[in-house]
Amino acid sequence: MTGKAEIDTHKIPSHVAVIMDGNGRWAKQRGGLRVFGHQSAITAVRETVEEAAELGVRYLTLYAFSTENWNRPALEVMALMQLLVHTIRQETATLLKNSIRLEAIGDISTLPANCQRELAEAMELTKAGNRMTLVLALSYSGRWDLTQAAKRMAVDVASGQLQPTDVTEAVVARYLVTANMPDPELLIRTSGEQRISNFLLWQLAYTELYITDVLWPDFRKQHFREAILAYQGRERRFGKTSEQIAVS
Repeated sequence: MTGKAEIDTHKIPSHVAVIMDGNGRWAKQRGGLRVFGHQSAITAVRETVEEAAELGVRYLTLYAFSTENWNRPALEVMALMQLLVHTIRQETATLLKNSIRLEAIGDISTLPANCQRELAEAMELTKAGNRMTLVLALSYSGRWDLTQAAKRMAVDVASGQLQPTDVTEAVVARYLVTANMPDPELLIRTSGEQRISNFLLWQLAYTELYITDVLWPDFRKQHFREAILAYQGRERRFGKTSEQIAVS
């Protein structure tokens, strides 16, 4: 069991992203409906947020609902939206108590009105939080993000605010919905699936990937610490050689 003493507090990733996968399989193993898995995942979210904040992570992004998830059965989507509203309402006080700021990325306008309202209220209430920023990716996908960035750049080019020759990687990054945060240094994916599922496609270019077979409803603080410890054991070279890293 990985304890906090094993973690190097000087090498904590500033931004951790999580693909919370396995709710449906978890529920099926127990003879329940998929929504039962989503409801049972709240503890995993709570423990992950708490552990990330305790360890000193500055940004924690949770892939809560993708643009593709709208294609799921209508009853499941409705249940997910109701659960989202309930959870935000229930957890806002805890976020405030722990000075955690809530933000959201994605095509928020596609969410039901009550979801948008609860989300906006929670973000307003927690905006002064400076311990950690919890980012919910809702109605989000990497391709959607790149598409909306391209559209906004095209508008600025047409109006003369941006010249095509001025477009660099840094400029593109400013048009993404994650412009105000660093790229993730660590991506955790539960349930053993080895793909990034259209999540933060631009931002994950040099992110370390950690895949665990644990289904999301069973994910706990211990599992988060294991991911952090695995991250700390890796050499991040960004295209350079080990020798170049050693010199720098």
